[in-house]
Amino acid sequence: MSGNHADPAGDAVDIHFIGNATVLLRYGPLTLLTDPNFLHRGQYAYLGHGLVSRRLTEPATGPRELPGLDGIVLSHLHGDHWDRQARRHLDHDVPVLTTPHAARRLKVIQGFGRTAGLRTWQGLTLTRGGAQVRVTALPGRHAGHPVLRALLPPVMGSMLEFGPVAGPPRLRLYLSGDTLVYDGLDEITERFPTADLAVLHLGGTRLPGGFVVTMDGAQGAELARRLAPRSILPVHYHDYTVMRSPLSAFLSEADRVGLGDRIVHCRHGGHATLTAAPGAVPVVR
Repeated sequence: MSGNHADPAGDAVDIHFIGNATVLLRYGPLTLLTDPNFLHRGQYAYLGHGLVSRRLTEPATGPRELPGLDGIVLSHLHGDHWDRQARRHLDHDVPVLTTPHAARRLKVIQGFGRTAGLRTWQGLTLTRGGAQVRVTALPGRHAGHPVLRALLPPVMGSMLEFGPVAGPPRLRLYLSGDTLVYDGLDEITERFPTADLAVLHLGGTRLPGGFVVTMDGAQGAELARRLAPRSILPVHYHDYTVMRSPLSAFLSEADRVGLGDRIVHCRHGGHATLTAAPGAVPVVR
């Protein structure tokens, strides 16, 4: 990681797993939030078409306790990823990087005027105090059946590349979004051969009729095998009644495919630090 570019962040990303798919990321002076979901235990998230799901966990913090944000990365517009707490209490001037579908609604209906809709492979860079993050929208597919895909909001994965302004990336974080495994995800490794951390949305979310719309343990392990990231952080499990695949299923499958030693065991409310040093293991605290 040598070079002529000053490093404002010590080559480290601090990760705070707030719950569900909500993660607070800090790289030096730069702060990002993913998929803001602050509903309390017992409250219901609206999933569209009359479907709701009850939250089973408590978020580690609320929107009013967050530090100042430089951006929000939103994988899609579902009630367990962008809820009424986010709509009411997050700063409406913070840039939201999301799908074109979600961007239109956030701008026109909810008044988040700096929302950017990113098409697949399109990127946008945020900067603060000598640090930057390049967010690139990646493929994602929320359902297998074409009819069901038409009923669910479009979803994106993201690649977050952290580094000094005008310098090369120091750390890459992959956010899966609520995708299932399909062949279209293989292009990710062609464009981004390495990722330091893969944040995988799991849970095996099951809708009425038996339709599974997020990765279960086996699918999560298969995606990790295909991407071969340096470390893996599972999220989006145990949080809502529609989630039917436990974390233990993913951990067992990851062990089976030889990736158990790459898992970051950071549970709800926990912190981890990811560094760019070769061979470094994320430190959980």
